[in-house]
Amino acid sequence: MALRLACATANPGKLAELAAILAAAGDIELLPRPAEVPTVVENAGTLVGNARLKAAAVAAATGLPAIADDTGLEVAALDGAPGVETASFAGEGASDEENWSQLLRELEGVADRRATFRTVAMVVWPDGREVWSEGTCAGRIAGAHRGEAGFGYDSVFVPDAGDGRSFAEFSAPEKEAISHRGKALAALLGKLRQAGEVAGRR
Repeated sequence: MALRLACATANPGKLAELAAILAAAGDIELLPRPAEVPTVVENAGTLVGNARLKAAAVAAATGLPAIADDTGLEVAALDGAPGVETASFAGEGASDEENWSQLLRELEGVADRRATFRTVAMVVWPDGREVWSEGTCAGRIAGAHRGEAGFGYDSVFVPDAGDGRSFAEFSAPEKEAISHRGKALAALLGKLRQAGEVAGRR
């Protein structure tokens, strides 16, 4: 029997990636976040804490285990910023373009472009149980926006494990194979299987 998980994200890009990666597991049914569940204020101060806030809120609202993730982009030249503030780097309610444009402005003339994407993926049950994992992807910030696919900072992030393209120039399967979110979800699925919540691959 498939594990039914309510999805905490309303971000369409994240939702598509989660659905694609979890569909490959074959034994998880991903349900959309109910429209009546309000946006959770992500004020925990850490990726783990924010993921927990989001998943717990949706689990409480639906009575189902809920899955959430939180991602931070850590830029070496900015002492790890924007980090937990990645989604609001250019201000509350900023668009993806406003955020990556702000990042490019902050790095104008900076030689050290090293950066790491970090994702925490978590499942929380209505009774408070939780399982979480982390995934990272090292790379660098490009000098300019490149590519039209993906979301967030994908168009300015060039992964070390790639071939020089930004994530926004990857196909979805290419990105999932090496991305921070793909790694975090793969590790999370492994823990769910180990706990007996999800059947092993057949």
